[in-house]
Amino acid sequence: ISVTLYNCSYGRSDCSLCLAAHRDYKCVWCEENGKPSKCVYEKLCHAPPTDTCPHPEITRIEPKTGPLSGGILLTIMGSNLGIKAEDVKNITVADEECLFKEEFYSVSTRIVCQVGPMNEPKQGQIEVNINGKLGKSPSEVLFTYQEPHPSRIRPESGPQAGGTTLTITGTNLATGSKKDVQVSVGSQPCNVTEFGDEIVCITGPNSKVEAVQVTMDYGGMAISVPQLFTYSENPTVTKFLPVNSFSSGGRNITVTGTGFELIQSFSLVVYAERPEAGKTNLKRFDGKLVTRLNETTVVFSSPPILEDPENYNITTIILMDHYHLVVKNESHSFAYVADPTFENFTDGIKKQVNKLINAKGSNLNKAMTIDEAQAFVGDEPCNIKTLTETDLYCEPPEVQPQPKKRQKRDTINNLPEFIVKFGLREWILGRVEYDTRVSDIPLNLILPLVLIPMIAIIVISIICYRRKSQQAEREYEKIKSQLEGLEESVRDRCKKEFTDLMIEMEDQTNDINEAGIPVLDYKTYTDRVFFLPSKDGEKDVMITGKLDIPEARRQTVEQALNQFSNLLNSKSFLINFIHTLENQREFSARAKVYFASLLTVALHGKLEYYTDIMRTLFLELMEQYVVAKNPKLMLRRSETVVERMLSNWMSICLYQYLKDNAGEPLYKLFKAIKHQVEKGPVDAVLKKAKYTLNDTGLLGDDVEYTQLTVNVYVQDGGTDSIPVKVLNCDTISQVKEKIIDQVYRNLPCSQWPKAESVVLEWRPGSTAQILSDLDLTSQRDGRWKRINTLMHYNVRDGATLILSKMGISQQPEDNQQDVPGERHALLEDENKVWHLVRPVDEIDEGKSKRGSVKEKERTKAITEIYLTRLLSVKGTLQQFVDNFFHSVLNSNHVVPPAVKYFFDFLDEQAEKHDIKDEDTIHIWKTNSLPLRFWVNILKNPHFIFDVHVHEVVDASLSVIAQTFMDACTRTEHKLSRDSPSNKLLYAKEISNYKKMVEDYYKGIRQMVPVSDQDMNTHLAEISRAHTDSLNTLVALHQLYQYTNKYYDEIINALEEDPAAQKMQLAFRLQQIAAALENKVTDL
Repeated sequence: ISVTLYNCSYGRSDCSLCLAAHRDYKCVWCEENGKPSKCVYEKLCHAPPTDTCPHPEITRIEPKTGPLSGGILLTIMGSNLGIKAEDVKNITVADEECLFKEEFYSVSTRIVCQVGPMNEPKQGQIEVNINGKLGKSPSEVLFTYQEPHPSRIRPESGPQAGGTTLTITGTNLATGSKKDVQVSVGSQPCNVTEFGDEIVCITGPNSKVEAVQVTMDYGGMAISVPQLFTYSENPTVTKFLPVNSFSSGGRNITVTGTGFELIQSFSLVVYAERPEAGKTNLKRFDGKLVTRLNETTVVFSSPPILEDPENYNITTIILMDHYHLVVKNESHSFAYVADPTFENFTDGIKKQVNKLINAKGSNLNKAMTIDEAQAFVGDEPCNIKTLTETDLYCEPPEVQPQPKKRQKRDTINNLPEFIVKFGLREWILGRVEYDTRVSDIPLNLILPLVLIPMIAIIVISIICYRRKSQQAEREYEKIKSQLEGLEESVRDRCKKEFTDLMIEMEDQTNDINEAGIPVLDYKTYTDRVFFLPSKDGEKDVMITGKLDIPEARRQTVEQALNQFSNLLNSKSFLINFIHTLENQREFSARAKVYFASLLTVALHGKLEYYTDIMRTLFLELMEQYVVAKNPKLMLRRSETVVERMLSNWMSICLYQYLKDNAGEPLYKLFKAIKHQVEKGPVDAVLKKAKYTLNDTGLLGDDVEYTQLTVNVYVQDGGTDSIPVKVLNCDTISQVKEKIIDQVYRNLPCSQWPKAESVVLEWRPGSTAQILSDLDLTSQRDGRWKRINTLMHYNVRDGATLILSKMGISQQPEDNQQDVPGERHALLEDENKVWHLVRPVDEIDEGKSKRGSVKEKERTKAITEIYLTRLLSVKGTLQQFVDNFFHSVLNSNHVVPPAVKYFFDFLDEQAEKHDIKDEDTIHIWKTNSLPLRFWVNILKNPHFIFDVHVHEVVDASLSVIAQTFMDACTRTEHKLSRDSPSNKLLYAKEISNYKKMVEDYYKGIRQMVPVSDQDMNTHLAEISRAHTDSLNTLVALHQLYQYTNKYYDEIINALEEDPAAQKMQLAFRLQQIAAALENKVTDL
């Protein structure tokens, strides 16, 4: 007899699953009053069973995003989603119909559909119709239509054989799911291994050397990455040394070749094949990469293989990404030989009378050289003098070494072992016993023999040193004189340039007076200083301020975060918290910087407390450096939380000073550099300029150009034209930027239109022509394509130009051009672009590398000629540089109270620790203010001003910043012909700048002290004025993520601290954790 036992409630948690059960089992959905509804056998239900199920419920969807083109599969999960596929009548996603895929349907719990296309980005709910009953996803379960925008790839080239790990960056790349995106490099698929904010894939092989398009396919929508990926020739091996190894391995094999710069992953593999009757026995042995010396040389360590290599066919292969190359010279491949043999010492002991130790054996030098072999007496090396086929001779240490620690228990008479090491293998040949008899040579002979040569060496060294010093001094004076001569030669030109610049800067000054300096508001300033350099940049949650919390939990989370804020205001908790994090190995320097910035925002409402915490941690840091006897190294970097806290504290305290005092000279310096750079040609591709302070950013070639004044009409901007100065060699984008700069000069930069969003139209007469960087008229030469300039279009002085928004053309219909498509020709034809100076082609580059020494010297001479141009720019900008230096290094003017307060604190600590070395105190002050704050602001004006900093302007700012850093050091830099150009440029001024720094520190020391009370009052005013504008709640939420990550370690630290135990800090943290993570706690 066969009996079937069936439990209706098992696996039937909702109505649809219940009613889908086989009718023979007589399962019904029972809804009895006062009891939860469930699936039971019909006779167990004491109420009329229901035939219809409740409305469908959606709990989860995968994925949560999709491309505008649709085409991807969306999985909807929930309950009561129908008894059979026919019950699903309709599905909509963000009000767009979604095509039901019946083959993936799962009764009641899962529906799969293919999303349709959408015209624009949109977010919306999912709605299903199950037999006329509608079910909508809750507000936190939304589907987002978005458009992925890949922006760049790295690396940009790889070998033909493939295997390159290609990383694609951009925005919205995590659209759909991993299975929805396919990446192609040219015609070859690229296997996606990582899917997220960055897409990582492994390239496949390609049949030829070429630059190809990288394409991403999202559900059928193909998107091209702007950059091309170049398949280059596979690497080659031209030489390898040595040519063999002992079978025990460990020998360093240096492989030389070409194309190694393309390779990301190197490995060495040895295959040993032993032909046997009827089969082949193949064994694999993996070596390892020791180092990658440069682009042409790598070093591997040979792996250990079998003891009898002569009985095997050995093949050695280098794996380079997906390219496999057999290690082979012209006549032979890499070989293995059997290990050598050594004879043990007679009776196990070698009597040593301060002579060479001799070890005997066979085949000693068959695969080993004297430089590679190693020998040891105990722990100390024995210097090998000779290595032959049968003998090894080495010179032992003069004094008998101690035996190795592991030997001490079993060592006869405490004698050290003699060890020979070839690669990975060691031979212990016995022990060494030194002869302790006194030398027969009398002391009165030893002393003269030793002392006379020593005295002679010392005297000769002193003479050589003095001659060298005098020669260096003469060379220094000579170079200084030559530089002064060069400056004299360009002085008149500098005066004229400076006069012109001052006249033109008067207009800028009028603009400043009219519109004010575009200083950023406090929140934007702190966001940029604290978080813009982080890995997420402008997308960082602290800058966007977007906290992803479900609305249903927002109140609970906010209350818990406020409790967490109270906990952070417990000094005992916060110090324990920071110490615990810094003790974690994976808490990196980058994480410390980010954590400190979050803490700054979270505690901004109590800056007095924040300062107290900073002082406490700082005293601990100082103690560490003083105990380690290297106090000068303190504050050199930002590798601890407190060092970053100090940077942020200075940034907070100096904001008003920047706004009221130092901001104007810094802004004028920035504008002067920008104006001077734009007066001459700037190569849009190479980012090099004729007028710059940076030799690496100098446009070496002489480019002919003419200044033009064009009359610009702005669409919807009135009937008056605006005169704008441009160069006939400017690209169209550069012209647009100069026009936008002039037209919107009274508005902050963030409100200017982008150059890509406007169209420039030229009207030479009754006709009209849209000007573009690249179009069908662009000059071509093979694979090269030149960017269009005003000269290319023959635009002359006084020409009329019209600036309008993209997509609105003022041309007659027969003349219209497809402006948005103007750049596609470049991508399709796989051209390379250039502007003023065409880069060297690969063929020419190969020739230039083989050029003669004379040509290299000639190139250097040409570079030195252009030094006068650097000096000319430097002389023109000198007044602006001096003004800025005076504004931040003048103690006679206003000095921020924070600077005086902190410098006094450093002086007190130096006195407390008995540090009398002025150099150390000078370094501390320099590292805490000029290098920590002013250099950062000088190199990044966009941290304080609403401006855009071009690369060419940034290059000159970097030179001034480096000069500022040099001025803050006490070390004297002697000039030579090999000195960097920035040191040569400011050689004359640097001593004055150094004196300014010294006087500034002395002046601050003599000022009236700032009391703790006055400092706290000042800090409280800053807190009151600005805390409300900051994303404090977001900062607390981000800080809690660190608590969550290291939860156990933090709880343990709090439970071990008596003060924390007394205040029940661990208990409070557990309660906060339970609330934030929506967990029930038994506490």
